[in-house]
Amino acid sequence: MGAQVIGFFLSFFDDPSAWGLGLAVVFGAVWLTGYWPPLFKKAWLWAVLAGSAILTLAAVAFIQIPLQLWTGQILGQFWSEEVLSSWLLLAAIPQILLSGLVQEGSKLVPVVLCWWRKDRSIDPKLGLAIGAVAGAGFGIFEAQWVHSAIFASGWSWDVVQTAGFGALIGFWERFFTVAFHIASCALAGWGLARGWGWQFYLIASVLHAFLNYSIVPLQLELLTGMQMEIFVAVWALLVTGVALWLRWRRSAQPVELEVSAA
Repeated sequence: MGAQVIGFFLSFFDDPSAWGLGLAVVFGAVWLTGYWPPLFKKAWLWAVLAGSAILTLAAVAFIQIPLQLWTGQILGQFWSEEVLSSWLLLAAIPQILLSGLVQEGSKLVPVVLCWWRKDRSIDPKLGLAIGAVAGAGFGIFEAQWVHSAIFASGWSWDVVQTAGFGALIGFWERFFTVAFHIASCALAGWGLARGWGWQFYLIASVLHAFLNYSIVPLQLELLTGMQMEIFVAVWALLVTGVALWLRWRRSAQPVELEVSAA
């Protein structure tokens, strides 16, 4: 297992594609612009972005993957492979939940550190913006890894002309996955600033797990590849819509009443 997780971690740095990285940055910038985080007024947000990328990759490699493997081994002690396959819609839930819990927790670490340094008192919209930046960090980092693998496989415009939209599916999925990473962590950051840290962490984790769960009906051929990609896009847009509504809605202003004494 050790070699497996180390290999996975190092694969993110193995011959990255300039085109893959550039496209990932564009995807992140497109979605992050909607939140308008003060990246140039608060330079420390760049550290949040970079820290989230590395922390989340480390958590996936050294926490998520081992936990998922051990969970699979424990389930295998009680049920045969045939039984687990026939009940995959239920048997996959623990491992899928782990992916949401680990990734959302690790993305949230830089947000919690900023919140702690501000004496655990920050404006909810700032918490949301910090969360969006943290989500973009790992979203972009993961996207460049996927894009680099696509380009390394020999992808070119000739492939698009031959295969059509199917040759663009990988980029389509990353575009919306980056949006989801940003939105889910933004919601967690907003909840943390409001004093609902663990509640919104769990909400973000469940939202994340639900997105990842789409791979299960695909494996069972209950969904086609195109249907799953549409689901990913719709789910990412819904979560993004909620996060952006919280970002741009007007805050209720308290009404002050003047009381005059007779």
